[in-house]
Amino acid sequence: MSHRLETRLRAQPSPATRGYTLVRLFAVFIFLLSPFCGRPSFAEDSPPAKNVLILFSFSERSLFPAVELIETTVRSRSLAPVNFYIEYLESQRLENPGYEENLLTTFTRVYTSRKPDVLIAQTMPAVSFALKLRKRISPSLPIVFFDADPRWFAGRPLPPGVTGITFALAIRDTMDLVLRFHPDTKNVAVVTGNSEYEQYWLKAFHDDLQSYREKVTFTDIVGRPSAKLLQRVLALPPKSVVFFSLMPQESEAPVLGRNAILTLVSQEFPTYCIHSPRICIGGGGIGGSFPDIREQRVKAGELTARILNGEKPENIPILQDSGARPYLDWRQLHRWNIPDSAIPPGSVVLYREPGAWQHYKWFIVGAIALIVVQALLIIGLIWQRTWRRKIEASLGESEKRFRLMADTAPALIWMSDQNGKYTYLNGKWQEFTGSEPQDGLGEDYAAYIHPDDVEAVVKAVTSGSPDKGRFTREYRLRAGDGKYRWIFDIAAPRFLIDGSFAGFIVSAIDITEQKLAHEELATIGGKLIEAQEKERSRIARELHDDICQRLAVLAIELDRSLKPAEPLPAPTERRRSEMERINRIKQASENCKGIAHTVQALSHELHSSSLDFLGLVPALRDFCREFSLQHQVEVKFTTADVSHPLPREISLCVLRVVQEGLRNAVKHSGANYFQVSLRGTGDGIELHVCDEGAGFTPETAQAKGGLGLVSMRERVQLVKGTMRIDAKPGRGAKITVNIPLSRQVHAQSA
Repeated sequence: MSHRLETRLRAQPSPATRGYTLVRLFAVFIFLLSPFCGRPSFAEDSPPAKNVLILFSFSERSLFPAVELIETTVRSRSLAPVNFYIEYLESQRLENPGYEENLLTTFTRVYTSRKPDVLIAQTMPAVSFALKLRKRISPSLPIVFFDADPRWFAGRPLPPGVTGITFALAIRDTMDLVLRFHPDTKNVAVVTGNSEYEQYWLKAFHDDLQSYREKVTFTDIVGRPSAKLLQRVLALPPKSVVFFSLMPQESEAPVLGRNAILTLVSQEFPTYCIHSPRICIGGGGIGGSFPDIREQRVKAGELTARILNGEKPENIPILQDSGARPYLDWRQLHRWNIPDSAIPPGSVVLYREPGAWQHYKWFIVGAIALIVVQALLIIGLIWQRTWRRKIEASLGESEKRFRLMADTAPALIWMSDQNGKYTYLNGKWQEFTGSEPQDGLGEDYAAYIHPDDVEAVVKAVTSGSPDKGRFTREYRLRAGDGKYRWIFDIAAPRFLIDGSFAGFIVSAIDITEQKLAHEELATIGGKLIEAQEKERSRIARELHDDICQRLAVLAIELDRSLKPAEPLPAPTERRRSEMERINRIKQASENCKGIAHTVQALSHELHSSSLDFLGLVPALRDFCREFSLQHQVEVKFTTADVSHPLPREISLCVLRVVQEGLRNAVKHSGANYFQVSLRGTGDGIELHVCDEGAGFTPETAQAKGGLGLVSMRERVQLVKGTMRIDAKPGRGAKITVNIPLSRQVHAQSA
């Protein structure tokens, strides 16, 4: 029974014990590691080993355990290695002088050769024996005691070289515990032995509990374990409580021993003890209030280490323990129906049956962990699913944005796979080719390319491999009307997540107009020179064939008029000759006026002074009148709501367009009637030049390389205007020009 109690108590170490156990393990680890750290052994560098003899008063070791705490504490604080020798006395037999003398002789013979440096004694019987042994071994041998009642030293002055730690058994505290748990107690019986040590505590029991005699009666049951002693205990009246104080004695083994009596008594009466929890707890006793056994051992070890390190015992004062607290057996509390609420705070409850949590905590922890893991997995799956949906929604939204952007972009955008097949076509492509949304998918892009450009495009695709990045091309692509138009595209390779080539994404713009413009620009210089030469030739022809001839005729007429007349005999002949000369002078004057008028018209074509001084409308009216007279045609000019004044560049542009338009109409239409109209449109002006002649095809006229239409269109574009030509063969022609006016012009006109 006692061995089982010791095992259970050791299974529940206090924090101090755990700490010192770690210290001891660390010391052992250092000791084992020392041969590998360059220090061969303690024998070479450490001081000589010290010897410590420990004397316990009782032979039953389970009642006063934790001797290892003394060893660990001393070794952890001592500067020298320490050897321990432990002896367990049977204090009841020490009362026999012969036995004590023989034991002293034996110990003297044994420990004279292995002389202790410190002697440690547990409780008063061992302290008395240690003092006698010291006289025989070494009178100066230091003694350290523990588990000793300070009252035992009253009137007994300690000799030099003795120190230690005392404790006062909390007999009154244990009695208060009895009355707390059993308030109806009427009788308290003390069961103890007849040894000197047991009788000392019996007297101390009665001295401490004098004040309780008015509440309860006390009964002493003294004797060695026997059936007679058991009968006396069992004969106690009801509402009795037993204080069990029998000390063990291994030299005797009666049929009815100490432990058996404790078990039988505790089944009949609530049983408590005052010396140590191990005296009764575990054998049927409820418990009591006791000092901390481990604290006693640790402090005793600390005092011993101080002495081994050279400190004198006389300089070390005797220590007192930190006090007692209840130690209780949970099984006996429930057996005697003592509720948990009655247990004082700070009590140490042993043998508490584990609850459902302690029984199943690992199952519960495992189940909780499994639930947590499953919950985390479920949360992870939900999060992953939510994240995936967000990604899918984001991808869908990104796809919608891409398609919207691609469909509304002014460029042709398509994608192809690694084999050159279309996988996506934007709206501009469908509008350009005139196809339905799904018509072109899957087709080879080469099917839409001009046959003359297919080879170059394929070569560009081959040379522009995915490894070389993006590339550009220019080629002709078939439009929805079947005609081929020039496009410029930029192709970039696409790759999958694994890095494999997925095809190309291509964006293209129609550059047909730019191509034509570039071609026109390439030839515009020659055309301008040619036009200049033509204009010079026209002016030269006008001057040579018309003006110069007329001037020559005028000169001849003037010469003839200036020659002196031959004398005529008859007055009639002289008058007739004079009249002819006067007529020739008049004709020369008329020819001179005609030449001046022709020169004026020619100068107006080159530069209209009316435009600078009178404005656009008068200048157009004058030009149309002069053009009619010069070419013997009818030009009808009308105007309405035209702002005045207009910017000179706009006025000059309109005048030049009218001049070029009428000149081309007279030259090519074959008509004699033309209409020129100019009207305001609120935010600009609109010009019409019409004829009902032979008509023409604008594309054909432009293909012939004439500069007239080109110069008119460029003049109109310079003033941010637009020009439209409506002409068909046999139906005449109409040139329409719209030129916007800025806000400043409207403000000035207002």
